[in-house]
Amino acid sequence: MLRAYNAGMSSKPPIFPGPRTMRGAVLAVLLSNADQTGKEPLRGRVTLAAIVKALKRKYHWPIETVSFPSTSADGRATWATVYSLPPEVIEAALDERGLDWLKSAS
Repeated sequence: MLRAYNAGMSSKPPIFPGPRTMRGAVLAVLLSNADQTGKEPLRGRVTLAAIVKALKRKYHWPIETVSFPSTSADGRATWATVYSLPPEVIEAALDERGLDWLKSAS
């Protein structure tokens, strides 16, 4: 059950956002364990960090964040951030209604 894997984040179980929203598109990438570049599906309207923050706070998903130093395309020093869901959360989500939700998001 998803509630068991969300104990460190919130007492509430994760909520699936609308499948055709930007939040839904990002969650679909996280559940599929694919890479999210920040360019698609975002197209510059809102940052990936803002969407992840909403998924964590409003939708109660236990998204893990790892940041590390990087270099931008023009050579400046910057930070890169990787977002992921723990494998057991993905498994629990897809065992429940997540698989149908994921199909409706694509």
